[in-house]
Amino acid sequence: MASERKFVTEKVRRVLLKEFVQARVTRAGFGGLDVQRTPMGTRVTLITERPGLVIGRRGEAIKSLTKAIEEDFKFNNPQIEVQEVENPNLNAQIMAEKLANALERGWHFRRAGHSTVRRIMESGAKGCQVVISGKLTGQRHRTEKFKDGHIKYCGQAKLDFMQNGFCVAKLKPGVIGITVRIMDPDARLPDEIDIIPPKAVEAPAAPVAPAPDAKEEERKVDEAVQELKKTADDGKAEEKPKRRKKKEGETPAVEGEEKKPKKRKKKDEGETAGPAKEAPKAEPEKAPEPAAPVPQAEPKPETKEA
Repeated sequence: MASERKFVTEKVRRVLLKEFVQARVTRAGFGGLDVQRTPMGTRVTLITERPGLVIGRRGEAIKSLTKAIEEDFKFNNPQIEVQEVENPNLNAQIMAEKLANALERGWHFRRAGHSTVRRIMESGAKGCQVVISGKLTGQRHRTEKFKDGHIKYCGQAKLDFMQNGFCVAKLKPGVIGITVRIMDPDARLPDEIDIIPPKAVEAPAAPVAPAPDAKEEERKVDEAVQELKKTADDGKAEEKPKRRKKKEGETPAVEGEEKKPKKRKKKDEGETAGPAKEAPKAEPEKAPEPAAPVPQAEPKPETKEA
């Protein structure tokens, strides 16, 4: 039981330290407190909206705060580090304190609640909830809630992405409690998924041959031109007509004299074609020698028809 009592005592001491520091730096905008033990002592990180008010002129305010922490709460060699909030509108504790100050100055609770929610959502939060509870309009206690966006109430998402801030506004009818919950803008919920399209399969690229040199290219072109000329000369030589042998009784042709082709006469309309050339008659074949005559009967005289 000794170890459990030790843990409980340490937690109570840290809560009392947080309340003490919050009361001391209210004007600077208290945003949170973090206490860590190191081999050199205790490091206290203080998050505020205006660090200059915490440090004070020539560091006098922070020296007195360090002395009070060491003497009243018995922390060994405390070292206070002050950090400035990047965006105060996304810090739940700072917004709760601002809402409490607005109610103490006389703002209506509905106007103050809606204004706080709108301010937080315009800063980029994923969700926000403001709860105001106490004697708001009468003698009976009641609770008003103002909500916008997405809020997580339980589970690991609530522990990882939700910030809680609490403050108290002291009015004439009584004390009003203010709770502010803000979901971090970079929160990624478990149901948010990204669908990655499949990669397109690319065909393997053909190997690229190295570019030939300019001189090598010219040499190849010259060789190709020479081959083309050679094939053209061979083709002309083959096309030359062979010399015709001279027949007997044929007069030799005079050089430079070209043989004129015979013109074919066109047949005019109404002109009769000339007599066609007769084909050469074939020689009659010799008839075979007749055999010996055979006596036959005398033929009857034929009668001519009228």
